Amino acid sequence: MKLPVYLGLLREAERVLAESFRQVADGHAAEPDVHFLSHTLAQQCLAHYEALDPIVQRYGEARQEDEPERLHAEGLGRIRSGPVGLLRDLQDVYMLASVVEITWKLVGQAAEALRDRELLELVARCHKETSTHLDWLKTRMEQTAPQALIAAQ
Repeated sequence: MKLPVYLGLLREAERVLAESFRQVADGHAAEPDVHFLSHTLAQQCLAHYEALDPIVQRYGEARQEDEPERLHAEGLGRIRSGPVGLLRDLQDVYMLASVVEITWKLVGQAAEALRDRELLELVARCHKETSTHLDWLKTRMEQTAPQALIAAQ
């Protein structure tokens, strides 16, 4: 069973996403909505990470040693400045959140096959919250784009 590989990927991706939301919040503190909401979303990601603990205790957490990891979540590294910087940072976080969202979906498919009610409930809650993260990021990028791409110097 390879579920432990995806549980490990999911936990690490949630941790990295939380850290990335924190970086955006602190790096773009001049944007109050970005600052406060990004901190809130970071907390949700950490809650997802912690909520996986009983699942990891049951199934384990592993890396697939015989195959190099091709897709993994990497943090932002550094925050950019200005309107274009905000747009690029939000876009980077969007990509990370997309990895998290699809990984929840895939783990959910395994939970269905295993008929694991606890995992199914966790997936339903966390997948929905991650989808909301993506919706907010997309909306905020759409709001930022005209200013950043046309009016910004």
